[in-house]
Amino acid sequence: MKISTRGRYALRLMLDLAMQDPDEYVTIKSIARRQGISDKYLEQIITALSRAGYVKSVRGARGGYRLASAPQEYTVGMILRLIEGDLAPVACLEDEPNRCPRCVHCATLEVWEQLRDAINGVVDSITLADLVEKQKAKQASQ
Repeated sequence: MKISTRGRYALRLMLDLAMQDPDEYVTIKSIARRQGISDKYLEQIITALSRAGYVKSVRGARGGYRLASAPQEYTVGMILRLIEGDLAPVACLEDEPNRCPRCVHCATLEVWEQLRDAINGVVDSITLADLVEKQKAKQASQ
């Protein structure tokens, strides 16, 4: 499984918002400048995050975006699944129940299930609040 640029940028965008004052709205241009990402690309990503209710927006001169909830309410898994879809390492695990005609006799299915469970365990155990703390520690050590 490979996380796309879109998924990685969505996580960076959400982390950037989590690092800001929660009562202030932040422009896409300022996020793009800090993150070194095209503002046009971030606009596409923020649309998906906004539609999902992860961010709030305000139009106008003092407009921008902010998190809709506290950073501890978002996991890395929530953000990646929104942007990437299912994080299953193989297609046969995307459907419940598994519709693969070989699933009953497939010894490798257990490997893919363990890998899926490990991936989900990691991304679902890390919140934006955790990433904020890691980011602050990295900035303090520079």
